[in-house]
Amino acid sequence: MQLCKLINLEFLDLSSNHLSGTIPSCSNLQRMRHVHLANNRLSGTLSNVIFKSSPLVTLDLSGNSFTGRIPNWISTLPTLSVLLLKENQFDGEFPLQLCKLQSLSILDFSHNKLSGHLPSCLSNLTLKPSEKSYVDSGGYQFDFFDDVMVDMGLTIYNLTGLVSVYRGYPFTYHEEDVLFSTKGATYTYKGNILDLLSAIDLSCNQLTGIILPGFGNLSEIRGLNLSHNNLTGPIASTFSELKQIESLDLSYNNLSGRIPSELTEMTALEVFSVAHNNLSGPLPDRKNQFGTFDESNYEGNPLLCGPPLSKSCNGGDSPTAPNATSSEEEHGHIDMVDFYISFATSYAIIFLTTILVLYINPYWRRACFYFIEDRSIVCYFFIVDSLRQLPCFRRNI
Repeated sequence: MQLCKLINLEFLDLSSNHLSGTIPSCSNLQRMRHVHLANNRLSGTLSNVIFKSSPLVTLDLSGNSFTGRIPNWISTLPTLSVLLLKENQFDGEFPLQLCKLQSLSILDFSHNKLSGHLPSCLSNLTLKPSEKSYVDSGGYQFDFFDDVMVDMGLTIYNLTGLVSVYRGYPFTYHEEDVLFSTKGATYTYKGNILDLLSAIDLSCNQLTGIILPGFGNLSEIRGLNLSHNNLTGPIASTFSELKQIESLDLSYNNLSGRIPSELTEMTALEVFSVAHNNLSGPLPDRKNQFGTFDESNYEGNPLLCGPPLSKSCNGGDSPTAPNATSSEEEHGHIDMVDFYISFATSYAIIFLTTILVLYINPYWRRACFYFIEDRSIVCYFFIVDSLRQLPCFRRNI
């Protein structure tokens, strides 16, 4: 609670510690701009916290054990640009009030228990950071301490232990940085470079419904991850309007239909995955960025076909499977017409040879005659005996 007395506090970084319990509630921190409490053991809800009514730009509470719904008061932070709540236990539906955050550029709610449909109002976000949202010169410098430190000879450390020297005297220095996962890896974005990043990550939740075509309006977005949910329906062709997007992950859902051929117009795309869905039909042409994607980008969709998959769309042999030519090279060419001619000729030769042998050798001819006669007699009595067993045959006799 003593933090509430620091009325001039603007930058708070207590991340990657062993802090536990709930966040205290107070209303004195009217100048708070950047809050990093990630990777602790904090718990409880966010219904009452210390960040209300502050000009907050960054709020990073990821990697804790917060529960309950995402509070509506977050929508009252007009300057909020980075909101990271991943790896918690938040549940309920996506709060519609967050669509009011017109300064929002990075949104990460991944690895929670959010449910319900994707709100259509998400397409109204500009995802473009406000100018001067982050500290200038790549660092957060407290130059107003200079004169005090010169007079008193004080060394002031910030909470991360980082100290720089300016004009021969130490002063606090901390560069604003944000951890965000995109393109299959986690990166640290620092300082003014944050102005170049705009992304949404809602992966690993329990979201349902379709992906609305309005997502194509997020023209500034560079990363979109909706994987590991229960989303259904087709992939909207309006995604082709995302000219800036570099990473699009829709894997591990229940999407159906074809992959729109218009997606090849996303020429900035570096990472793309629709693996493990129910998609069908031919893949988009292998042009632009789609010429760099391999089978792993589409695996788990047995009804997809076309390069780079091994399944051909015309029902023929796959490019990687042994074809007729390779089989002929290994086992020789077989012409069915020649086969039938050879078989008939061989049969005729054997038949004529048998007749010729019986004609020349009388002993073999008599033996063959007796053999056939005995078999015929046995067959005759067998047929007659079988007929006698039938009631209709007895009546006729």
